Amino acid sequence: MKMLLGLTAVLACLLLPSIVLADSEASGTITMEFDLSDHGADKEAQLWIPYPISDRDQFISNISVNGDFTESAVYSDRKYSTPILYARWKKGATGRKLTLSFHVVRQEVKRRDFPALEPAWDPADYKLYLTGTNLGPIDGQVKILADQITRGKTTILEKAKAIYDWTCKNMYRDPKTRGCGPGDVCSLLKNPGGKCTDIHSVFVSLCRAAGVPAREIFGIRLGKKPTEEITGWQHCWAEFYLPGYDWVPVDPADVRKKMLKENLKNEDAETEQLREYFWGGWDQYRVKLAMGRDIVLNPAQHGQPVNTFGYPYAEIGDSPLDWLDPTAFKYKFTYRR
Repeated sequence: MKMLLGLTAVLACLLLPSIVLADSEASGTITMEFDLSDHGADKEAQLWIPYPISDRDQFISNISVNGDFTESAVYSDRKYSTPILYARWKKGATGRKLTLSFHVVRQEVKRRDFPALEPAWDPADYKLYLTGTNLGPIDGQVKILADQITRGKTTILEKAKAIYDWTCKNMYRDPKTRGCGPGDVCSLLKNPGGKCTDIHSVFVSLCRAAGVPAREIFGIRLGKKPTEEITGWQHCWAEFYLPGYDWVPVDPADVRKKMLKENLKNEDAETEQLREYFWGGWDQYRVKLAMGRDIVLNPAQHGQPVNTFGYPYAEIGDSPLDWLDPTAFKYKFTYRR
């Protein structure tokens, strides 16, 4: 009987589908650990974390939330429907810890089979992605520059490609920029150096000023080793909407990052290959977490609208913590393949 049960178990294992990733996929488990315990217990503590969900480019599973919080729930903001993991610790709490973990399978994205003709479309349907933001206006110098870049271009695809090429060639990566950068477009037009949020904020604002729906996406990179700490691996990328087709992925910031890393110039053949790849393409080593600018969280924060939600946000009492200061806001992210 024992032998029969053992044989049955072996056969069952053989019949189970094995998880085999394609070359265009990456997967792993991300664990996010937060600790607000160092702050005085005389005030309430609140924590908002970008919460991962599945879409056509990524599959999220095995989500786990643990901690000593008073309450916790998943919400979304009203404007962009970005999912938010919220936790609260009441006054007097001696510990303030939370751990979020999840498994992700992420696809490489390639969308370049663009139609020859663009159908009629109603910009009102994409008003949210044609409107300026606090740090990303679409008038003034931004509008003037967008008109110059797209002069003679008549289609959405032509305009977006001209703006993409201009962004790749004129923006540059400044490794001294704090975090992913604030994405202050007017300042960036004067000094075009920054990181991913800066570069994509310029792309998005120029697109919107030219009548091209566009938006930033905020997330974190996956590791390529069996285990890696990815605490500082937040990344921002972008996409624009092509009528009659779909949202088209772009990442001029990764073009500029690889150019800096490999000491490439605009005229180099390798640079052209990078521009071709990230026009309509994203690699698989990234996880989408949030979208939107000037976000009112849910429950609403005491502070001003959040410029971007690519990083976690926390408040002690009525005061927000600096999410880029590890002495004030302790958290650690780990990737395991």
